[in-house]
Amino acid sequence: MIPFREHCATVQQHVEGRYGIRVVIRDVPDPLTGDLDGCEIHIDHAVTAEERLFLLAHLFGHTVQWNASPRALEIGQVHQPPVAESLLPDIMEYEREAAGYALSMLRETGITQLDQWLSDYTACDMAYLKHYYRTGEKLAFSSFWRDATEPLQPVPIPSFVPAARTFRRDGIVI
Repeated sequence: MIPFREHCATVQQHVEGRYGIRVVIRDVPDPLTGDLDGCEIHIDHAVTAEERLFLLAHLFGHTVQWNASPRALEIGQVHQPPVAESLLPDIMEYEREAAGYALSMLRETGITQLDQWLSDYTACDMAYLKHYYRTGEKLAFSSFWRDATEPLQPVPIPSFVPAARTFRRDGIVI
């Protein structure tokens, strides 16, 4: 059994201590379960420990992107469906890169046994987003789950300084 609660504490301490990104657990307005602004990560208080760990890692990855690349910040803004098919490859690469940063961060904390879990969770998230961006339809997240997906590759985390941008409150962050 994976100790998600303990991993959450380890990751939160690492993200706040090493990177200066504040993590806030609060009531995040529906339909969101997490949000970010470039220097803070907000996670809904009602999510499971497993969901919290994914959100911490995933939103950390996007926080890195938002602070390291103006293009990533642009791609990460809210997209109203249906999204043009020509934009989907960039959006999916944006998601994959964030996951690579997330994987690198987990490894920095010594959490090395969750590579496949993060790969599967990320693949599910990307399939959910792709369907939503194409159709505007919000299906159950779990309906996109697949085991043993292609393993993620870690992406080296660039040096960055967290800076407040804007919260995505109207966006789609699972």
